[in-house]
Amino acid sequence: MHVPDGFIDAPMSAATGVVAAGAIAVSLRGARRELDERTAPLAGLVASFIFAVQMLNFPVAAGTSGHLLGGALAAILVGPYTGVLCVSVVLLMQGILFADGGLTALGVNITDMAITTTVVAYAVFRGLVTILPRSRRSITAASFVAALLSVPAAALVFTLLYALGGTTDVSLGKVATAMIGVHVLIGVGEAAITALTVGAVIAVRPDLVHGARGLEQRLKLRVDGELVDAPRPLEPVAARDTSRRKLWIGGLVASLVLAGFVSFYASSNPDGLEKVAADQGIDRQTKEHASADSPLADYGVRDVEDARLSGGLAGVIGVGVTVVAGTGVFWAVRRRRSTSQVA
Repeated sequence: MHVPDGFIDAPMSAATGVVAAGAIAVSLRGARRELDERTAPLAGLVASFIFAVQMLNFPVAAGTSGHLLGGALAAILVGPYTGVLCVSVVLLMQGILFADGGLTALGVNITDMAITTTVVAYAVFRGLVTILPRSRRSITAASFVAALLSVPAAALVFTLLYALGGTTDVSLGKVATAMIGVHVLIGVGEAAITALTVGAVIAVRPDLVHGARGLEQRLKLRVDGELVDAPRPLEPVAARDTSRRKLWIGGLVASLVLAGFVSFYASSNPDGLEKVAADQGIDRQTKEHASADSPLADYGVRDVEDARLSGGLAGVIGVGVTVVAGTGVFWAVRRRRSTSQVA
């Protein structure tokens, strides 16, 4: 759902840029409360993982593909404020280095793909976990539903933005129907990826999952015929089995494999927005990307003729740059929190 330059006019692009800047400013402050020495590295890893999985387009209908948006996954793993920052870092790297998503449309993309998906997904997730049984399965199920709903919500927001600032005269009813219809299908893939990833992290380190905090059940002991809460261990049991370093390395290796190897087998069909834009004629004013001459444009390395090697190298570079940039941002936010507490 990366919006290119030319889909949305200058006034609306500027307005969404202001919205995006304000949301990022608020998220930087909110992330101080979410990040600590344990979760700051995880947030950088989440950003790189989202980058990698977004390279894996999966078929959803005849001639159409979809890919992870990532807002739900980031919000549940590291918190909604940090989640907005994670997806924003990914979008910035994609726009500057890979010519994916217009630079003048960066505000549109952050508003749609980072803010909308994160806010909707986390609101749905928190609502569900308050009424479901307090268990890991409930968290995974809530993650699935939250991710599923976040994608058509983003499609609806794009349609609204296009209604206010679209550059071509098309039937908005047809655009809305097509966008929401195809992105409901893409949402199923988003939900599956999100639930599987959240479930995998909960299985090894539930204490690191933001959405699982405070949801674990206390162990009960029978004392003199009565059930009482067992004392909490000083360190979570799972933490003794899988260290944060092992989790981080494992996640980074998975991201590199997905982006550097598995991405070659991704669907080559246009994604949901590209397909709707071509079918409905909303892409007639598309402009050439400002980074079209980037050596990594279109997820390939210039002058590397072998397509598999070119795409794999681009994916590995993207993961590396994103994890470095993301980790740097989140460590800076965490250090700012520590400085504020000392002051």
